[in-house]
Amino acid sequence: MRLISSPAVCNNAGMLQVCPNGARTKADDDGIPVTSGELAVAVRNAVAAGARDAHLHPRDDAGAETLEPGPVTRAVTAVRAAAPGIPVGVTTAAWAEPDPHRRAALVRSWPVPPDHASVNWHEEGAELVAQALLERGVGIEAGIFSGTDAAERFLAWPQADRVLRVLAEVVDTDPESATATARDLLHRLRPATRPVLLHGEEGGAWPVLRLARELGLDTRIGLEDTLLLPDGSPAPGNADLVRAALEIGR
Repeated sequence: MRLISSPAVCNNAGMLQVCPNGARTKADDDGIPVTSGELAVAVRNAVAAGARDAHLHPRDDAGAETLEPGPVTRAVTAVRAAAPGIPVGVTTAAWAEPDPHRRAALVRSWPVPPDHASVNWHEEGAELVAQALLERGVGIEAGIFSGTDAAERFLAWPQADRVLRVLAEVVDTDPESATATARDLLHRLRPATRPVLLHGEEGGAWPVLRLARELGLDTRIGLEDTLLLPDGSPAPGNADLVRAALEIGR
């Protein structure tokens, strides 16, 4: 297990995960993968570019985010076929299913479970969903949003040492302050004993990714987090974002 230490430059960059779609739709960008087939192509291309893990937001036939077993199975199965050997994760966000008891029940109903799933610890019922994932043998990404009490709630959970990793999520989108927000979040998570994946979003995506690369932490990039390359130009696709991320700190 890797302890979170105080910030120091590390020459060994961590794992890079691709997050190809998130809550975005094609109204945000034509390149957002929505169907299981589109997700499969996006992850395959991102893996060819250097990604080593995938985080998906499965959709139903109408394009809405869902935790229902059919769409989750289709997405996970398609991505595994397109990128063999790559761990595949999904979201369990409350906006996909607000009732935490139903979220946990849906996790238990998945006929083809993913390798891991994120649980947002500031959301009501996070512990219920996490327990269902543990029962299924699914790795947990403990989502800890900056600006919330999620870090304290997670660290107080008796099974915090059983998660796959801590997903330190910096929701500060100001490129001038996102790095400082990230450092503060890491400081609050110092008692954690699981690996950390640190990432930002929108204007904070690239500054926080640079910090993660400097510290040797796992990180992620994809159209979920930003539609722009580091120079501010539109990203043609997820694979382009992955290539740009791998250049940082190389």
